[in-house]
Amino acid sequence: MHISWVTDGKSSPSYMEYGTSPGRYDSTAQGESTSYSYLFYSSGRIHHTVIGPLESNTVYFYRCGGEGPEFQLKTPPTELLVAFAVAGDLGQTGWTKTALDHIDQCKYDVHLLAGDLSYADCIQHHWDTFGELVQPLASARLWMGTQGNHGEESSPLIKYGFQSYNARWKMRYEECGSSLNLYYFEVAGFHVIADLLKVDCSKTPWLILSFHQAMEPLLYAAGVDIVFAGSVHAYERSV
Repeated sequence: MHISWVTDGKSSPSYMEYGTSPGRYDSTAQGESTSYSYLFYSSGRIHHTVIGPLESNTVYFYRCGGEGPEFQLKTPPTELLVAFAVAGDLGQTGWTKTALDHIDQCKYDVHLLAGDLSYADCIQHHWDTFGELVQPLASARLWMGTQGNHGEESSPLIKYGFQSYNARWKMRYEECGSSLNLYYFEVAGFHVIADLLKVDCSKTPWLILSFHQAMEPLLYAAGVDIVFAGSVHAYERSV
């Protein structure tokens, strides 16, 4: 599992301690860190550390950087049943808090974010405030995101693309051999997200796609079972 956090100090270590009992960390992991600049903004130190292998359906307690508060997370199960929470276009409004409160009340295992996370729209400190807003939930479950149009922070004169999103929300692009912000992962019989060419239906009979703006012909051809898409800012479903 991939854990990310941001610190103010440039010399803070990308080091994690974790275990299955509060305050007792029998495992450690060393990661890496990065930072970025956007016009006059400079980010804090963004740390990414991979921990594991972890037991399924198990609560772990962990601490980042060798100090600070203790967090806990629950890993998803490897067999059915598994519960997904889904949200797109969260932003940072009063409605965001309501949506997060509803999600927090659900006994979910994995959260899929269907694009347009922070709505920073080039105002970089909004990425920081969004991280603070979702930390209580994102630190406790597996959150898997995808990019959206509001994450592409470019203008005719400045080409930053998805620099901010990719620096902060490091998904499984490299592990999946993708250079296009596409990735996939498997959990409890489900093949989730975005690499339609690497589906083994005998292993993962359910195929779920989480996009910001879906492309219907491709989905029909791939035999996708469930699609979660954002962008429209409305709720609609078909059965």
